[in-house]
Amino acid sequence: MDSAVDLHSPLTDDELRRLDAYWRAANYLTVGQIYLLDNPLLREPLTPDDIKPRLLGHWGTSPGLNLIYAHLNRVIVARDLNAMLVTGPGHGGPAIVANTWLEGTWSERYHDVARDEAGMSRLFRQFSFPGGIPSHVAADVPGSIHEGGELGYALSHAYGAAFDHPDLLVACVIGDGEAETGPLAGSWLSDVFLNPARDGAVLPILHLNGYKIANPTVLSRIPEADLLDLMRGSGYQPYVVAGDEPARVHRTLAATLDRVLNEIAEIQRRARSGSVVERPRWPMIILRTPKGWTGPSEVDGTQVEGTYRAHQVPLSGVRDNPAHRAELEHWLRSYRPEELFDATGAPVEELLTLPPRGDRRMSANPVTNGGMVLRDLTLPDFRDYGVEVPEPGTPIAGATGVLGPWIRDVISANPETFRLFGPDEVASNRLGAAFEVTDRAWVAATVPGDDHLSPDGRVMEVLSEHLCQGWLEGYLLTGRHGVFTSYEAFIHIVDSMLNQHAKWLKVTRAIPWRQPIASLNYLLSSHVWRQDHNGFSHQDPGFIDHVVNKKAEVVRVYLPPDANTLLATMDHCLRSRHYINVVVAGKQAAPNWLTMTEAIQHTRRGLGIWEWASNDGGTEPDVVLACCGDVPTLETLAAVELLRQNLPTLKVRLVNVVDLMRLQPDTEHPHGLTDNEFDTIFTEDRPIIFAYHGYPWLIHRLTYRRTNHENLHVRGYKEEGTTTTPFDMVMLNDLDRFHLVIDVIDRVPGLAASAAHLRQRMVDARQAARDYTRQYGEDDPQVAEWRWVRETDPTTP
Repeated sequence: MDSAVDLHSPLTDDELRRLDAYWRAANYLTVGQIYLLDNPLLREPLTPDDIKPRLLGHWGTSPGLNLIYAHLNRVIVARDLNAMLVTGPGHGGPAIVANTWLEGTWSERYHDVARDEAGMSRLFRQFSFPGGIPSHVAADVPGSIHEGGELGYALSHAYGAAFDHPDLLVACVIGDGEAETGPLAGSWLSDVFLNPARDGAVLPILHLNGYKIANPTVLSRIPEADLLDLMRGSGYQPYVVAGDEPARVHRTLAATLDRVLNEIAEIQRRARSGSVVERPRWPMIILRTPKGWTGPSEVDGTQVEGTYRAHQVPLSGVRDNPAHRAELEHWLRSYRPEELFDATGAPVEELLTLPPRGDRRMSANPVTNGGMVLRDLTLPDFRDYGVEVPEPGTPIAGATGVLGPWIRDVISANPETFRLFGPDEVASNRLGAAFEVTDRAWVAATVPGDDHLSPDGRVMEVLSEHLCQGWLEGYLLTGRHGVFTSYEAFIHIVDSMLNQHAKWLKVTRAIPWRQPIASLNYLLSSHVWRQDHNGFSHQDPGFIDHVVNKKAEVVRVYLPPDANTLLATMDHCLRSRHYINVVVAGKQAAPNWLTMTEAIQHTRRGLGIWEWASNDGGTEPDVVLACCGDVPTLETLAAVELLRQNLPTLKVRLVNVVDLMRLQPDTEHPHGLTDNEFDTIFTEDRPIIFAYHGYPWLIHRLTYRRTNHENLHVRGYKEEGTTTTPFDMVMLNDLDRFHLVIDVIDRVPGLAASAAHLRQRMVDARQAARDYTRQYGEDDPQVAEWRWVRETDPTTP
């Protein structure tokens, strides 16, 4: 049965009356926020001074959200549910704010906005007003983990919140405009990864009011049979609630909610009874109500209610248009505020009895303020997982492959609070050790030959970066921890989602009652320099540039040069709070440079001089060779050896950078070096040849105010790539060891003439290396098998 219209209503006439009154009160408060500066209870006829000069906000979706909120409150009280609400239509901000004020949470968080006439006036004034709150369901709103200003992520956030919260119901309202987005369309498949035996439940509510900003919505116009089939095909049992007559909709929605909650309880009971866990058909609700319901039916002879014209502000020019002002007053009075608020402006007692109490209120549920329930991870000692480095450059081992066993044991030690997310790339990125203790989460069918699939899996793999990001955000925002591993080039797919999360972190730092959450950790491997087999389409290090654009207090970027520094970096990241940490590390076999003790010290410093690779001793160098990233570090050390062999009197200082933000001034980033520290390491006037993992101009951007910036020359990725060999890739972008030597010769005063022969040999060596690849299809062994050889006394020029 796909429609609940004929189901017996659980509401008595008195319950219906009280539920409708609560809905009217929320609608009244919603309209007041959009329009009113003063006179909140209409004790006098509205005047121009009572109206906001700029009418900002969105009415169209709000009455539907108010309806859903009121009905969820009813079932939370009746069933003592632990529930939260994810509001996909972010423009419904005034509706959710109205409900948090009605149930008292807003006044508890903001003491100057009491539940009285003066508080109501402040509630109205602050909305979309300078110095007030945004128009969306932003971080300022208690109970929110999802702003919704950018559409598409509500359902993935809801599922992320439900993972490992077995008693939690996450109701998720999906706007029909939002349902047209790719990320939301993909999110319907999240039910394949939800384990009813150990996870909570998600109740999707697809709110079809027919229109987006200026057009009809697709799902509201396709035949209902097709829509129902679409939902069934995604694994849901759809129930339709439709209408525009309030009493009938109230009764139908109440009956439908009771039915779907009974079904959810039965699904969980079966799954938790010890039987085999199979993918259930979860219920969901399709709610069809008019856009702008209960608002002005017509304005100036044009239909508004039930059309796209109700999307934002149905009545414009209210300050200057007496007819519109009168219509606004009529609209507000249609909710009969005198029945809803007492003489002081407080909600009448009858309304105060409808919402849940304390933490059962959706706006006060502790999981929606994830830092309140966050617990530190139990982390194994990363020192026990490192590689022995008897000499710099040995052994040869892939960094992420070394990290894998540590991640495995993090999963084992934190079976309910940590998950690993990745778009079908966990094994590819050499983290397959995780599968020694867990599987990929999977509740759909399995067949012989499937690899590590289980409803209890802690690895979340789906070929959608959007879903991985959305799930992880929902998981973090409700008090847990995780890592997102991805190919470097394709993490760009979630650029915009990162924007929103960074904004959330930035804003919540200034909201006293919001507690810090676990950091969002990216581990990017299969990076630009070792995508030589996949080619140009897989070669892009620009995510770093995108992240660095965000506020300095919330972003961190690390490029560990080897396995031990990666271990130390990831331990730091998983202990951190309220950041976005981006870690770029290679998965291919590569030299390891630092002992564990050295790696820990180097990681804490963020950058430093590698004395064993330098020969400037206690004097000023002739040139500084800097490097950031594993492949640039390898090429720089190879260049240092060539210089050491061919120009033994040249004083070279090698500086390696792990924490990219150390390059910025301390006035721009908390990790930044002071100018004095920077000048001490990089000198005030000597040439700096900087080999960098990504786009070279980012290094210039981070250092443009430094004393010695004019002597800084950066090599990095120049958007040159193809399917070729690893060394040919670095040559295509002039990052190779031979070109770095050429750069030194060209930029150190006095070397141009005296080292002309060496320069020519470097040009020839580049050509010989390229010729070798064209003839044999692989790199010259002299290049590919190069190993660092430590000098007996590296401080002697």
